[in-house]
Amino acid sequence: MTELGDRLSPDKVKLGVCCTLWWNDDFPAIDADISFGQAVSEMALAGFQGCSIGHKYPSDAAELKAALELRGLRVSEPWTSTYFTVGRMRQKTIEAFEQTLRHVKALGGTELVVAEFGASSHLLPVDVFANRPVFTDAQWDDLTSGLEELGKIANSAGMKLSYHHHMGTGVMTRADVDRLLASTDPELVHLLLDTAHIAFAGDDPLDLARAHADRIGHVHLKSIRPEVVRRVRGEGLSFQEGVELGVFTVPGDGAIDFRPILEVLADADYQGWLVVEAEQDPNKAVPLEYAKKARAHLADLLGW
Repeated sequence: MTELGDRLSPDKVKLGVCCTLWWNDDFPAIDADISFGQAVSEMALAGFQGCSIGHKYPSDAAELKAALELRGLRVSEPWTSTYFTVGRMRQKTIEAFEQTLRHVKALGGTELVVAEFGASSHLLPVDVFANRPVFTDAQWDDLTSGLEELGKIANSAGMKLSYHHHMGTGVMTRADVDRLLASTDPELVHLLLDTAHIAFAGDDPLDLARAHADRIGHVHLKSIRPEVVRRVRGEGLSFQEGVELGVFTVPGDGAIDFRPILEVLADADYQGWLVVEAEQDPNKAVPLEYAKKARAHLADLLGW
């Protein structure tokens, strides 16, 4: 175990992996016909302790929990999209969140991840930068008050809510993240640090981690390929086109140096999930190969 691994030890952090290495939940056509069973078996084989929930997973909590436990896995997070910034969606958003909470609680999970997708450009075949929403002050108020309401619901259930800044959305850049965190109660709304989404947006993930280390409640570790980022910007490509071109990759590949980011987390006594992610086309990037590459890179940094 390294000095860094002593401070981010197995009793403090858990290593997970997102199923987006095996298929894409935003764009189901990006698929290599890999089954749920194969995917979770490969997650365990690569050496991970947990995983996110994807669209190929069994919907029955007991069935899913049994399948994960068989492989020594736990649920690292579910995903719930919020729609607080568009009309007549507040109550529907809260109800969807509560349904997700009940499901993940039945699975023994404690983490909840959300992102505001009101008017998002990331699912559309349009320039992801030029067409992402810019919220009005009223929309920001609707978003932050809504997130705090979800945070209260999560806390009352013994769960933790973390907000995921995301390409193509109204909370995409460092300035957006700063505003969201300044406008929400730190006891209710934590930050999901996604190293690649903030880098894709044009900001520095290390600077973001340093600035908000005390708010980080969940971490997605993924890297970027800068030449693809430049192409997406220069050619006005969509988020899907960027994914298909390989804009994202795993730690141990791409341009992001993860050691200083993990040092910041260690200095802040971070405790929680470190989740490897890379939305890649599994027909081009063999999922098990990239999962093992990422796990080996983390083992080199942490010593475990």
